[in-house]
Amino acid sequence: MKFIKGFSLVLVVALLASCAQSPTGRRQILLFSNSEMSQMGGTAFDEMKQKMTINRDGKVNRYVTCVADSITARLSPEWQGSWEVVVFEEDSANAFALPGKKIGVHTGIFKMAKNQDQLATVLGHEVGHVLAQHSAERLSQQSVVGTGSQLIGVLLGEGAQKETVMGLLGLGAQYGLLLPYGRAQESEADVVGLKLMAQAGFNPKASVQLWENMSAGSQGQPPEFMSTHPSHSTRINDLNKAIPKYDPLYKQAQAQGLKPNCSM
Repeated sequence: MKFIKGFSLVLVVALLASCAQSPTGRRQILLFSNSEMSQMGGTAFDEMKQKMTINRDGKVNRYVTCVADSITARLSPEWQGSWEVVVFEEDSANAFALPGKKIGVHTGIFKMAKNQDQLATVLGHEVGHVLAQHSAERLSQQSVVGTGSQLIGVLLGEGAQKETVMGLLGLGAQYGLLLPYGRAQESEADVVGLKLMAQAGFNPKASVQLWENMSAGSQGQPPEFMSTHPSHSTRINDLNKAIPKYDPLYKQAQAQGLKPNCSM
């Protein structure tokens, strides 16, 4: 009993010490350090490069890297640096970003993101997940409920739940394990992504066009109450409300000469 009480006290102290705020001011519990998350993200990304077919088309890679570099170049100093960008030959309209400054893009996203501003919406959103530390938040939640104490070791090959860890990092689709980000995290990544694309000189109004494309191609998205993601209509409405806040950032960036010219 004394051990349980002592452990509970240590846990409470750890939770209090790990309280943080997301970029939008939402309270978070983060029990994993940036270095631990970077290690996990790098390991996961290396595995994805072995597991999936990498696109070697120079024109495609230059286009994606142009958009990604334009966004990451405007990040705060702690997030700046060389982000590794890889295009995967995959039909699904998807992209992801991982701790450790990793960005993956599926070729299928070009069916939905039809110009540089729409692709910037996608990449801004995914980088937004990283900046808001959503992977660390989900891993921390698993630790709090007692199932995540060995997650780092699992990813590094010391356990049998690697699929779960990959899912928590945001790579569930590739492993047949649906562990999507929650509604709050998705909405937060939308907002952070708008800011990132606008300050890089991409038109935030393109975000609505992207999700209209996504809606048209969704072929019967389930009702919002059955999904952890906001419905396309909710997402579009929220973006329309947020755009006026970030449109001045876009105009300021353009005035400063930040006019990305990325094309395939």
